[in-house]
Amino acid sequence: MAFTGSPWSGAPPSPGEPPAAAARWDDLVESLRAGAVPAAIRRRLEGARAARLPWTATLTPAELLIAQRHGLRPIAAVSATCWLYYGWSWTEGHRQGWEAALRRLREEAKAAGANAVLDVKMRTVRLPVADSMDFTLIGTAVAVEGLPASPEPVIATVPALEFVKLIEADVVPSGIAVGTAYDVLMDLWGATQLALMGNVESTLLSQFWERLRRRAQAALRASAAGQGNGVLAHVNFSEMRVLPGDDNQPKRYLGRHIVVATTVDARRGDPLPHDIGMVVDMCAGATKLTGRRAHHQSYASDDREGAI
Repeated sequence: MAFTGSPWSGAPPSPGEPPAAAARWDDLVESLRAGAVPAAIRRRLEGARAARLPWTATLTPAELLIAQRHGLRPIAAVSATCWLYYGWSWTEGHRQGWEAALRRLREEAKAAGANAVLDVKMRTVRLPVADSMDFTLIGTAVAVEGLPASPEPVIATVPALEFVKLIEADVVPSGIAVGTAYDVLMDLWGATQLALMGNVESTLLSQFWERLRRRAQAALRASAAGQGNGVLAHVNFSEMRVLPGDDNQPKRYLGRHIVVATTVDARRGDPLPHDIGMVVDMCAGATKLTGRRAHHQSYASDDREGAI
């Protein structure tokens, strides 16, 4: 776990700590700085890849059976985390935190000799340490029968069953894209003071909010552009609030919008079969995006195990 964005250099070994434990800690710190996989984790992943060690997976028994029938061999459960201090922007911090965790997850997948990481869960927790959050990813690294190890393994939030269905339809879940935007609006002329005017649109806030959401969507498209030619599904977090200040001063509004999406590479022009169920395991509650009931998807912090 890295305290990204600060001059943190790692805690010194405790007095009397075994030399091996101190060496592992030093290797962990240096690996995080270098963007590499720590030696102990690399040995475990390479052992699982060569079948010298037992393999692990986040998939259910039914998903494992389906995956193996379609030429997907589970190698190991992989995970990555980034403990980010957002001293400048909580909003931009989400993009940076997820991108750092994604880079680390991909490095673990490469060490495992994987072609893809399936069933990726995204979990974020606001920490009681200054202004910081933990961004964690966990999934199952798999090898595709007949293919060499990938230099850039696919990161997919879809479970094995949906991954197989999409591959059969020539749609490859390719990664995770993040778009963020924030801004502050100062109401110099009191144009938002409409409380006593009945049902009246605040055009100033409408325009402000529209610009903000468009900026976040543009950032999402830019993030997705290098990973595929489409977006499968996405979740978002939106917030606008009045910043504290003197009652005699103009009101100030803080707006922020965060969008997280699964990207795909799809054959252009070919319609998808109607029996494909689009599942992205990035929901705020227990309901998946394939549910038939109307529900609201949003980005939420949660200290329990599981996806967003």
